[in-house]
Amino acid sequence: MNVFELTRALVDIESVTNHEAPVGEYLFGYLSRLAAGTAGRVERCPVKADRFNVFAQWGEPVVTLSTHMDTVPPFFPAREDAECIWGRGSADAKGIIASMISAAEGLLAAGVRNFGLLFVVGEERNSAGAYAAAKDPRGSRYLINGEPTENKLAAATKGVLRYEITARGKLAHSAYPELGDSAIVRLVRLLSEMETVVLPSDPVLGPTTINVGTISGGVADNVVAPWAEARLMARLVTPAGEVWEILERWAAGRATLEQGVTVPLVRLPSLGGFPTSVAAFATDIPSLTNWGMPYLFGPGSIHVAHTPNERVSVSELERAVDAYETIALAALERLDQGSGMGKQVS
Repeated sequence: MNVFELTRALVDIESVTNHEAPVGEYLFGYLSRLAAGTAGRVERCPVKADRFNVFAQWGEPVVTLSTHMDTVPPFFPAREDAECIWGRGSADAKGIIASMISAAEGLLAAGVRNFGLLFVVGEERNSAGAYAAAKDPRGSRYLINGEPTENKLAAATKGVLRYEITARGKLAHSAYPELGDSAIVRLVRLLSEMETVVLPSDPVLGPTTINVGTISGGVADNVVAPWAEARLMARLVTPAGEVWEILERWAAGRATLEQGVTVPLVRLPSLGGFPTSVAAFATDIPSLTNWGMPYLFGPGSIHVAHTPNERVSVSELERAVDAYETIALAALERLDQGSGMGKQVS
């Protein structure tokens, strides 16, 4: 298949997080056929129950191209117009998978070996597949991670801090609100102050931002709410501890905070000839540090990922194929020049 056909085929396979097995089996079969004629090897790498990563290698993998198989809900199938492929995962990250596989086919046709492909589960939720892969590195010295960066090399990515705020009140009959203390009112007042909190900023990454994702609480409309909570996500430009200290001081005595998953910010290398950008989103890169020095690159825009209008242009996919080949070859050449190993041409 060409990159367009493969992207469409992948988008049409539902693979919402925790249900990646069907697309994993498809990729295992596709890559097994490719490996059969090119002296490669393909594996299902168990993660949990029926969830597995897919890893393919040709020779000793000096450089690995990697992205994720899972998508956010809801699933909707592919469609196309004159310029784009639309559908869940088209930008994040099935078009990227297709571009990486097409790049691998190009490298193999040119006689290049010593690279791998790693497709993981769970990136959209908790990076379960990346954490599993981190326990079983294959000697790769460079990692090319794929996320929608509009075909620019990311110079850095923001980190993530997930947390919950819980406010407590006093239950009472709503006809006599003076006998109670609404936790919902307490929480709403607290959250309304969020924009006044001074948070760190970085000259490259920009400001720390916080999103209020969900709010819940209370018992019924005729009961003064005894509890309320909100789930939030901060996009970090400094270590998580710095922001956490600020938030604890801000909420002290008014609500309790519980810290959730954190992902550190990452600063990334550049490569001559490639425009750069800064990614405000987090990736699997912090979980895959033992797979090599990371690059972050991919077709598509994060601004349409996770939306009903998710799409990627065919021209971007085609340019990404060439770019992935170029980045992989640059990594192989760099190691070859530095240590006498790397690119192997059959």
